[in-house]
Amino acid sequence: MSSNDYKLDEADRRILRALQQDGRITNQDLAAACNMSASSCFERVRRLRERGVIMGYTALINPKYAERELLVFVEIMLDRTTSDIFDQFAARIRRSPEVLECHMVAGGFDYLVKVRMKDMAAYRAFLADTLVVMPGVRETRTYAVMEEVKDTSILPL
Repeated sequence: MSSNDYKLDEADRRILRALQQDGRITNQDLAAACNMSASSCFERVRRLRERGVIMGYTALINPKYAERELLVFVEIMLDRTTSDIFDQFAARIRRSPEVLECHMVAGGFDYLVKVRMKDMAAYRAFLADTLVVMPGVRETRTYAVMEEVKDTSILPL
């Protein structure tokens, strides 16, 4: 069975739900929360990591303390939609630490980018000095977030 064919069973789902709530939970506490033995739980978590179901662990940082309180979404339209332009744009966007997410989308523009900045002045400088000079960028539309209504990385299982 390839890792793409792996199907989660209910025990896997219980483990994943618990880990999404607390990625630092001890194996002992995770096993207890999932109603299984510590060794069985440890093996399942190892298997979930090996198969790429669990991609990693991270600390979520309050943007205020990183001086990144301004959240901005940017629509980007390229002047040409050729594979070399896509590749060049993607390579540059990956090297930009301000960019949290970048998605190629179907529709009226080519990419949707999510950035976190200190303030609007910092975003304006980033837009002028970095974003609009990237390969192939023809047009951008900026959407500054006024209120974050929901922000989660927890997937429903």
